[in-house]
Amino acid sequence: MSNWTPDELCAIAQTDDLHISPFREDAVTYGTPTWIWSVVVDDALYVRGYNGQDSRWYQAALRQRAGRITAAGITKEVTFEPVDDPMNDRIDEAYRKKYRGSPYLSPMISPRARSAGVKIMARGAPVRRDQPAAPGTTTVPRDTPR
Repeated sequence: MSNWTPDELCAIAQTDDLHISPFREDAVTYGTPTWIWSVVVDDALYVRGYNGQDSRWYQAALRQRAGRITAAGITKEVTFEPVDDPMNDRIDEAYRKKYRGSPYLSPMISPRARSAGVKIMARGAPVRRDQPAAPGTTTVPRDTPR
């Protein structure tokens, strides 16, 4: 069973603007939002690190296991878990479908990126909708080029 509403998943699946902010070491402060590609497979949300396991957001997500995402005008508290290997082929197919024609697709379905897959699960109601980032935060860093 999905912990996302059908409307949330549909909106996120159709957008290309997911920003991920795992907690910092203090487990209270959100990290700088990083723009990344996302896909939906079987009512679940997945992302990958373009730079593989060297991606800083990926390392923080696995270490802290929680944070926040913003996509499609939705900001949500979330938890993170590593992707099981059997899911990777299905996630590859979702990336191929959503991002076909992009010169960055090949790196996103490479062994390096596949090794840095994360399942994102919602933790309750949206924090805010269609609001700018909190003061002092930025969305400049990106893990995948536009």
